[in-house]
Amino acid sequence: MQKLKTLKSQLEKYNEIISKWDDLYTLCQLAIEEEDEGVISEIENDFKEFKKEYEDLKIHTLLTGPYDKNNAILTLHAGAGGTEAQDWAQMLLRMYTRWAERKGFKVTVLDCLDGDEAGIKSVTIQVEGENAYGYLKAERGVHRLVRISPFDAGGRRHTSFASLDVIPELSDEIEVDINPEDIRIDTYRSSGAGGQHVNKTESAVRITHLPTGIVVTCQNERSQHQNKDTAMKMLKSKLMALKEREQKEKIEDLKGVQMEIAWGSQIRSYVFCPYTMVKDHRTNYEESNVDSVMDGNLDGMINSYLTSIAGK
Repeated sequence: MQKLKTLKSQLEKYNEIISKWDDLYTLCQLAIEEEDEGVISEIENDFKEFKKEYEDLKIHTLLTGPYDKNNAILTLHAGAGGTEAQDWAQMLLRMYTRWAERKGFKVTVLDCLDGDEAGIKSVTIQVEGENAYGYLKAERGVHRLVRISPFDAGGRRHTSFASLDVIPELSDEIEVDINPEDIRIDTYRSSGAGGQHVNKTESAVRITHLPTGIVVTCQNERSQHQNKDTAMKMLKSKLMALKEREQKEKIEDLKGVQMEIAWGSQIRSYVFCPYTMVKDHRTNYEESNVDSVMDGNLDGMINSYLTSIAGK
């Protein structure tokens, strides 16, 4: 039923695109026949809107992976660099939150470790919406920032890094066998806001998968039981992602090859100074309006990457 619903939705969007193209074509014909130059700006604006909807629909048809339709779980880690890198991680959190809001997706913070002075050391969020994982899998990797640091009294330029991991949220129908003896469950007090209950009871849960060393935490829910359930879902998703990675490439151990959060491993660079540009190094796609990108305008970047891997 879910697959049928998705196909009907795609068909409706396709018919809407066809209708808009017919309207645009008719408007162009009338303008030519009547030699009416006053509608040129209207035609240009309509064509920009049509082109965006067309590109979105094209990408939508490429999301055919087994988990592309699922919700996504994102984990951001600040790289080396202290406060500057931690602030960069928080900037990325805002960017992905704004992108999700543009898509009408729901964002829930599952766990967050604040920075020492500003920003965040790490954060895990859940993004709920149709094809959330299909889109956001394009963002997995190391992100590099170049800017004049607001934390440097000398006004010098700094380079900072943060890594993003993206995994699909698995449905309850997918079973992942986890030996109870292979996990260690720790509880602790939540560090975030939430009133007396959150701060005075050990409701937060940390689960460590001993064979792989994978650690997941959740402190968003109000009860320890709810946090444990959410953390177990996260662990299952990470183990499934790890299994898929093992099938695709030869690796030395169960944890796979982890790229260093530093120079040379970035998938994308965000340059604020001496010029403004965001460049994806995998596709060479560029955006000059860095403020727009940081405000969640990521569709060009994401679509470019998904299109590039569709033919591979």
